[in-house]
Amino acid sequence: MLDRLRDSLDSAIKKVLKSSSIDKEMIKELVNDVQRALLTSDVNARLVLQVTDRIKERALEEKLPPGLSRKNHIIKILHDELSVLLGRESEFEFRQGKQNRIVMLGIQGSGKTTITSKLAKLFTRQGYRVGVIGADTYRPGALIQLRTMCEKANVEVYGNDRNTDDAPTVVRNGLRHFGRQPLDIILIDTAGRHKEEQDLLDEMGSIADVAEPDLALLVIDGTIGKRCYSQAEAFHKTIPVGGIVVTKMDSSANGGGALAAAAATGARVMYIGTGERIDDLEKFSSSQFVGRLLGIGDIQAILEHFKRMGKESDEVRMKRIIGGKMNMEDYFYQLEKFTKTGSVKSVIENIPGLGGKNSDLSKLDKMEENIEKWRYIMQSMTVQEKADPSIINASRTQRIARGSGRLDYEVKELLKTYKKTKALMKAAKGRAMRDTLKRMGIG
Repeated sequence: MLDRLRDSLDSAIKKVLKSSSIDKEMIKELVNDVQRALLTSDVNARLVLQVTDRIKERALEEKLPPGLSRKNHIIKILHDELSVLLGRESEFEFRQGKQNRIVMLGIQGSGKTTITSKLAKLFTRQGYRVGVIGADTYRPGALIQLRTMCEKANVEVYGNDRNTDDAPTVVRNGLRHFGRQPLDIILIDTAGRHKEEQDLLDEMGSIADVAEPDLALLVIDGTIGKRCYSQAEAFHKTIPVGGIVVTKMDSSANGGGALAAAAATGARVMYIGTGERIDDLEKFSSSQFVGRLLGIGDIQAILEHFKRMGKESDEVRMKRIIGGKMNMEDYFYQLEKFTKTGSVKSVIENIPGLGGKNSDLSKLDKMEENIEKWRYIMQSMTVQEKADPSIINASRTQRIARGSGRLDYEVKELLKTYKKTKALMKAAKGRAMRDTLKRMGIG
């Protein structure tokens, strides 16, 4: 994803890390490198100038946060400002007790119908009951494509097979059809092409009048780069765009430009499409996205860890972990820090007495892949269950799995890994582990 931008930023960061000192010339060189990287990725020149001016100003004038080196502070500033460039993080809050209506917007070729299907699958996995209305009456085969893809999520699609109704009528009838069902979300797929652009926008306005949507999601092709600004602006004037989905981010060299231009409209980038499969849709986080570009993960989590160092609450937590008495919250807290400052395996390998146990270490890498789904699982646990996971029996496992949108075996996998890690911690020498964790900046 965005290999060219990542390589350019990686090269700029390496210059900083290898330099003997951070002076004005080094900061100037960094700013020039970042400008070239962003312009090459089709980010608007005005936005590039704004973000690099802030990087330069902060790098020269801002005081170092406690526990952070000068070089790492520069990288933090770079992370912060690129995150701001790509927009604030947000997620639509579905209201309970009503059918939340989402209208999908976008021109032909943006991947709107595919994204509608992916969202139906994603929301279903999160435990929501979903229905879909196919209101693209212009493109032949649109309704068939939508139904074929939504079958994979076991989601019903309403549409006019004979194509005798106009789009607003299809939407009205679809809402009446689903109105008798206990659904949480109704997704409305719309047309992406007309003979004239104004005709398309007029139809979207009519659909909005009928649907009265809680959210309008604009789907934009990531390969068009900064040109997506004019698209977003045109749709936004017709229907207030509450969120944006950027597609084709797996192959787009201009994806950074698309994200930046979308954010510049004031709408929230909510999701990014990263592949062809129905599961290839990610909730967008500017902080995490920039972290991946810079190769540093979520730097904010690292900084928060520095602030906690030396505090009594963190010391108490570390004593529990090192003593083999950690609860589920302790485990997940520490596990997240491991994966955001380095691999779990690399940390454990440095702990005296554990580094040679390759049969155990080989299984630790998988933990890094599971962090996101385990987060949802833990959020579905009660306070008592997180404090004492041993009380989680079969019925509790089923409830937790259902509430998190995961499977029973995934809950059991988390519990099994927790128990094994707890035993490993207890087996290690306390003082050696404490010293190792502090050297890694996570203890």
